[in-house]
Amino acid sequence: MTVKQQWLVVVGIIALLGGGAFTASHFLKDELTSVTVGSDAPGFIAQTLDTPAQTKSLTNYRGDVVVLNIWATWCIPCRKEMPSMEALYKELGPKGLKIVAVSVDDAGAGQKIREFVAEYGLTFEILHDGAGTIQGIYRTTGVPETMVIDRDGVIRKKWIGEDDWSSAGNRKLLEQLLAQPKS
Repeated sequence: MTVKQQWLVVVGIIALLGGGAFTASHFLKDELTSVTVGSDAPGFIAQTLDTPAQTKSLTNYRGDVVVLNIWATWCIPCRKEMPSMEALYKELGPKGLKIVAVSVDDAGAGQKIREFVAEYGLTFEILHDGAGTIQGIYRTTGVPETMVIDRDGVIRKKWIGEDDWSSAGNRKLLEQLLAQPKS
């Protein structure tokens, strides 16, 4: 094999590897990007518990400070943290805070979710994603998982597991975000 032929083989291999990397990054874009603090919050679609149900997405909350909670009725840590979310909402909801809790209970669990909401006296927005697609979009590892999203749609806190959402630290973070002007 001549030197010229060897270089053609090398160039061919490099082109093949480059093309493969480009194709993989194009088709696996969602799997390769992470959902972390500082990244833009990805969009989602979920249904209200109304009859008939309405479709809501992250764009419905554009310009708002949002606590996005992914949860399920069967989740014990979710049950433990919901009262603190309600307390937080009662305090900061009048100042503009939106709490959006998306249940990933199976499709058809609307009545069970409504009973949960009534049991805990929840007054913030509860949505349902029976297919659980939000879990893939936000790369969750389980429930509950919660993201604090600022007015510009950037994730400012990501919390895996239950938390005391009415704690001084969480209130301080949210009050700071609420104090920032709308863009």
